[in-house]
Amino acid sequence: MEPAKRRRFPWVIYVVILCLIGAVALAPVGSVVVAGVIASSHSCALDEGSVHPCLIGGHDYGELLYTLGVLGWLMLITLPAGAVAALLWVVVVAIHYTKWNRRRAIVL
Repeated sequence: MEPAKRRRFPWVIYVVILCLIGAVALAPVGSVVVAGVIASSHSCALDEGSVHPCLIGGHDYGELLYTLGVLGWLMLITLPAGAVAALLWVVVVAIHYTKWNRRRAIVL
C-alpha cells in the first residue's frame, strides 16, 4: 500500500486574492498617477476644479484626464475598505492554516 501523498497548503491562491484586494483598493490612486503623468508630459494643466483643454495628437483629452483625476476621490472608500478586507482575509488564512496544520498532524 502506498503512503498518502502530502498536500501543500494553498498559499498561492490566498496570495493572489490578497493581491487582487490590494489592486482594487489602490486603483483610484493609479488613475490619478496616470492622469498626472499624461498631463505633465504634455504640459497640460490638471486639477479637480475644472476641465482644462489638453491637446494630444490633435485631440482634446482634457475631459478624460479630469475624470481620471477626480476618480482619485474614490480612494476615500476603497483604501479603508481594502484595509478591512485584507485584514479579514489574513484572519481567514490564519484560521485555515491552523486547522490545516491540526488535521495534518492527526493524519501523520
